[in-house]
Amino acid sequence: MTSIGTGYDLSNSVFSPDGRNFQVEYASKAVEADGTAIGIKCKDGVVLAVEKIVSSKLLVPGANKKIQTIDKHIGVAYSGLTPDGRHFVSQGRSEAYSWRGTYKVPISVTSMTDRLAGYVQAYTLYNSVRPFGISAIVGGVDQSGPHLFTIEPSGAYWGYLGAATGKGRQAAKSELEKLDLPNISAKDAVKAAAKIIYAAHDDSKDKDFELEISWVSISETKGVHEFVPKELLEEAERLAKEEDEDEEMEED
Repeated sequence: MTSIGTGYDLSNSVFSPDGRNFQVEYASKAVEADGTAIGIKCKDGVVLAVEKIVSSKLLVPGANKKIQTIDKHIGVAYSGLTPDGRHFVSQGRSEAYSWRGTYKVPISVTSMTDRLAGYVQAYTLYNSVRPFGISAIVGGVDQSGPHLFTIEPSGAYWGYLGAATGKGRQAAKSELEKLDLPNISAKDAVKAAAKIIYAAHDDSKDKDFELEISWVSISETKGVHEFVPKELLEEAERLAKEEDEDEEMEED
């Protein structure tokens, strides 16, 4: 039974005869067309990294960040449509504020992910809305330790030791599998994240990109999500570029 050309992709609230929601699948295509985002779960925290494609030389460096803070101890990186990502983050911040107001304690990473996934899934149910065109990697540290999740446009979410999404996700996943997760230190995870992003960028070498890396670690940031220090970011980028150049010389 085929669903091609039968009109089942015109509505967000209708399944095709073979059980597919085409609008959700189309949203996943928007994710696959964007830069790579990864998350690494380490000994006492999480590292997030994004390959932010620079579409114009006129853009202000550092603008339109794709890694943002939801709560003090939770960060998110995403691939896909930037406006959708901003709305996703805004909803996460509202959930964190509501939780603190009700329970007087910070929200756990698992509870935050569950609430955000339910919100994303609601956008796949009604004809008056469309699915989120992002795939988000949510990471943070709470009383039970570090946590890393991905949330898909369908609202499905999973816990990971290492996660990747975006155009270079397959190459990034292959590199993530080589790491000693979750036993790697936060600083080593930052350096590994930079190398993975540069390796995943090989398929888009004709496009410039900015590397964004953040971390939340008990030992390094006292459980607060923040961007890595400039010195560490520059060192990680330098090592990543050197390794990338060495691999190109070996291929030649």
